[in-house]
Formats: sequence, C-alpha cells, structure tokens
Amino acid sequence: MVTFDVDYFRDLETPRLALLAPNLVAAAFPLMKLMPARYILDRAASNGELKAGSHIVETTSGTFGMAVALLAAARDYRLTLVTASTLIDAKYKARLERIGATVIALDDPRGDGNQPGRLERLKEILAKEPDGFWTRQYDSPGNWLAYARLAELFVRAMGRIDCLVGCVGTGGSLCGTASFLRTVFPHLMVFAVDTHRSILFGHPVGKRMLRGLGNSVLPKNVRHELVDEIHWVGAYPAYRSAHRLLREHGIFMGPTSGAAALVAQWVATTLPDAQVAVIMPDEGHRHAETVYNDEWLAALPGWPCKELSEPRTLTTIAPAEETQWTRFLWLRRCLGDVLKTQAAGEVPPVVGAAENL
Repeated sequence: MVTFDVDYFRDLETPRLALLAPNLVAAAFPLMKLMPARYILDRAASNGELKAGSHIVETTSGTFGMAVALLAAARDYRLTLVTASTLIDAKYKARLERIGATVIALDDPRGDGNQPGRLERLKEILAKEPDGFWTRQYDSPGNWLAYARLAELFVRAMGRIDCLVGCVGTGGSLCGTASFLRTVFPHLMVFAVDTHRSILFGHPVGKRMLRGLGNSVLPKNVRHELVDEIHWVGAYPAYRSAHRLLREHGIFMGPTSGAAALVAQWVATTLPDAQVAVIMPDEGHRHAETVYNDEWLAALPGWPCKELSEPRTLTTIAPAEETQWTRFLWLRRCLGDVLKTQAAGEVPPVVGAAENL
C-alpha cells in the first residue's frame, strides 16, 4: 500500500528559490507568516497556554492574520483579528471572514496604521476571555525562532552566504534568519529594508503608502544590533521593482517583496564577489487591483516615477518622499546609541557597504 506524507501548510510556508542574478538567490514565499504562526501555536498547545476551542486574538495588517486564520479553522479555534481600515481591503477581509475569523477594522484617521488603538481593543477582548490566547507576533520569541528553517534552506541551496536582505515589520523574519545564519557565517552583512515614516529605525511616525513592512510601534523582535545597513524604500520604487520581478523573472510578488528585491539587486551589483540572499514574503494576488492596475497607478500623483538604480546615502536620519530610496549605515548599533549620535551630529566613520564587508 502506498503511504503519503502530506502537509499542505508546510508546503504553503515553503519558499520557491529563484536565481535573480549570478550571486543573488531569492526566497519567494506563498505565505511566509505561516512559518511563525504555526510555530507559535504548536508551542502554545504543547505547553498548555492554548487549550482546545480557545479564542485566539491578534493585531495584524494581513498575512499573519491569514496564516493564523487558516490554522485556527483547521484546528477548531475561535479567532478575532484587529486591524485598521487603511490596512485591509474589502476582498481580503471577506476572505478572512469566510475562513471563520472575526475581523475588526478600526478607523485610522492619521494613516499610520493606528497600532496603539488596535492594541487597546485587543486587550479589551482578552480581558473578557479567560481562555484567550494572544499570538504576540511582535514580541513572541517564537516569531524569530521559527526562521531557523529558512536559514537552513538558504545554507543548503547556497553553501556560503555573505549578505542577507529582508524587510522589517515585526522583525521576525529578518532578525530570526540573520541570527541563525550569523552563527554559521560571522561575517554576514545584514541589510534591513523599511519604509519612510516608520519608527523602526528612527523616523518620526507618519502616513505610509507601503504596507507589510514598517511599523508605528517598536516590536521586541526588531533586534537593531544585527543590522549593518538600513534602507528606506518608498512605495513607488517598490511598485516598479515588483513589476520588474514579474517582467524579467515571471515572479508575481507584492510590493514588500519588490522593496526587498530592489535593495538586494543593488547589494549584489555593488558586491559582485558576495553571495546574497533575499527574503520575499508576499505574493502579488492581493495587489492585482492596485499595484498591478494601470488605472490605479495613473491616479497616483507623480506616477510614473523615475526608476532608481541606487539609493541616496544619508548621514542624518530623515524621511523622504514616496518616490525616494535612501540608506544609512547602522553598523550593528542599538537604536538608542544611533539616536544619540544623531542628536550629537556625529557621522559614521565609513560610508559604503564595500568598505564594511
């Protein structure tokens, strides 16, 4: 008798590896957040924090919510997701509700994601639910620990890895993968990708067009001391990069992945002898009516913008326009130390990635 070892969720959380340049390998995920969601739920169930039929709650802008919704439905848990009206479209909300999730979309008058309001509502729900379980994607160590498997996939595929590029929102994927890879490759350079007006690397909080990366609160899983360079990518260059991935490689990804690919292509070109890995977390289907819709794009002020091939290097941290791409040498410092040097007007001693490798 033929036996099958079928694990659909494991396949859904497994990336396709794509060669974007002779020295650049991308991990393109169908649903990357399944990796930490499953790890966190499995650990909670095994240690008794998560009981049969429990009510799971989380604040999310989308893909982590989808991952938890799929698992909750398969394992018969109740689920409430708290988001902001600016972060979720009607079709994605309907899809989550079809799976069985209750979705609460709060007003977001400032356009910054209203994370404080979402956390307040989440805590109100937990206060009424003695058996409630909060997955805590921003602060749970299970988030970054889950990415040991991605580090292993990169090592098996590439052998040596010199540079890792990835977006930062919760900090789990980039900081988790970097932590494991740096134990094998101590020289590993880490390039974090954020967007303008996200507070993660010192910008003042403000309205952001690009979703799926950046944040208006500071998660514990963002470990600044792992990061060599921070790149802030605006929405427009991220959109153009996503289009380029589809046009030149047949890879249909979302704009967050576009931002990561843009930075990774520059790193691979700037450091031709380095082996570069990039994490691309989101597919493009959710963005078919926006980022991949010419009418929607034509309504954007300033579109089409000039295609950027390199970032503008900053010595003073400051947000830029959505058409811009900037970088800053972080040099594995904690956030407090960087902000102190900024306040004192000090400039980093070196200014290029090649000098740091």
